[in-house]
Parts: sequence; C-alpha cells; structure tokens
Amino acid sequence: MATIESLLTSADLPDSPTPRLDAELLLAQALGKSRSYLHTWPERELDAPQLERYQASLARRQAGEPVAYILGRQGFWNLELEVAQHTLIPRPDTELLVETALALLPATPQRVLDLGTGSGAIALALAGERPGWQVMGVDRIAEAVLLAERNRIRLKLGNARFVESHWFSCLAGQRYQLIVSNPPYIRADDRHLAQGDVRFEPSSALVAGADGLDDIRLIIQQAPDYLDAGGWLLLEHGFDQADAVCELLRAHGFNAVESRRDLGGHQRISLGRLINE
Repeated sequence: MATIESLLTSADLPDSPTPRLDAELLLAQALGKSRSYLHTWPERELDAPQLERYQASLARRQAGEPVAYILGRQGFWNLELEVAQHTLIPRPDTELLVETALALLPATPQRVLDLGTGSGAIALALAGERPGWQVMGVDRIAEAVLLAERNRIRLKLGNARFVESHWFSCLAGQRYQLIVSNPPYIRADDRHLAQGDVRFEPSSALVAGADGLDDIRLIIQQAPDYLDAGGWLLLEHGFDQADAVCELLRAHGFNAVESRRDLGGHQRISLGRLINE
C-alpha cells in the first residue's frame, strides 16, 4: 500500500545531503499539494498516476539530477523562479550579491545592469526590492533570456527587462550606476565539475578558463566604459579568488575595493567603485 508516509520512509537517496527534504518536495509535486499536506495526511494513498509521477521524479533524483530541475523551480531571495537546464540554479550564496547591491545605492531612480542573468534571479530580486530602479538583465543564451522574461511577467515586475547580449556586446552607449554579475568562475580542471548537482548544469555558466577568471577579467576590463563616475561593480567569485579579483579591480581604476564573506565564512563577492580622476 503506497501511502505518503511509506513512500517518504522508503525513499532511497543515499547520495543526497537532504534525502527526506528531496523526497517530500518530489512527492508534493506529484500530488499537486504543499509539503504541509504530506504531514497532515500521512496515511493518504496515492492513485496510480500520482505514484507513477513520483517514481519517475525519484528515479531522476537517484541519477543525480538536481531537485530544482526536476521541479522546474527554485526559491531565491523572496521569489520563486522557474528554472531550466540551460541556466544555473540560483543559490543562497548569491543572495549576498543582492543584499550588498541594495545597501550601496538609495531607493531613488538608478540604472542597474545584471550580466549573465540566467533565470533573472539577481535582476528580479533587485527590481522587486527597488521599484524606482530600472534593471537590465543580459545573457548570451537566448533560452535564458526567454526564461528570465517569463519570470518577470509572472512576478509582474515592470521595472526589469531582459535582452540577449554576450556581456556588454549589445549595450553600446549605455551607462549604469551599478553593474552586478555572478559570472562563470570555476577552473576548467576543477574536480568538483564531475560531482553533485553541477554535473547537470551548463558548463558555459560555470567554467571560465584555466584559472576560472577569464570572464571576470573581461567584465572588469570593459565595465568602466559602461559605468557612470562613482558607479559600482559587484562580482561573485570563487572562495579563493578574492585577492586576484581585487587586484584586477584596482588595476582598472576602481577604488573602495573590498571583499565580503558569505554565510559559510568564504570571501564570496568583491566590489569596487569607479572614480574618474
């Protein structure tokens, strides 16, 4: 007898760090219910289509596929976003980028750019918190731009928009008070690329050359042409890249350069302010 409780108890997900949570999320989706429903009605039996849906999702998770891709959604900041396999899954560490950006500029009208927007997570979080800001998100992957736009429409955020652009390639003549980015920053030979959820994420959103800094170098080099005087550049990077990123920022005319730590204590973002002499 396939009851809610029996299925949750028997779920076999030995490689997951959160097996019970994964099983609950997948089962709730199969039932079209909330997780709280599972705890309220543990004795409820599944019908054949519901059981089939759950078992199919469980098999995908057992093969290592991230829960976010199976569900087609992921929470970020105070938003629930549609996600897909052509974009990176938004992660809690990236919320530090949003938190820092919100603290740097007032709520008065500002022009903000999110480079490599993916699902639109950063851009939409900023747009939702600052209705007076005009937030542009760009991505070189057309499917990512369409995905971010679907999220924007569903969240009814009229002060954000998304366009296809490889970094700054389609933004000639535009200037911003703030540029943020969570670019690829993993080394091409990093062993973690063959482990866990990242095996299923697009390598183009993860890998950036031999030392992981190819895209960060390009962004820092080109950003001064797209920032107003006094504008800020914020970058997420690897836990061991802060010194290198700060050195690059200083070398390209940025002042007030610093790094900030995520909840795990790692230096996760670096920032600088463009002061024209």
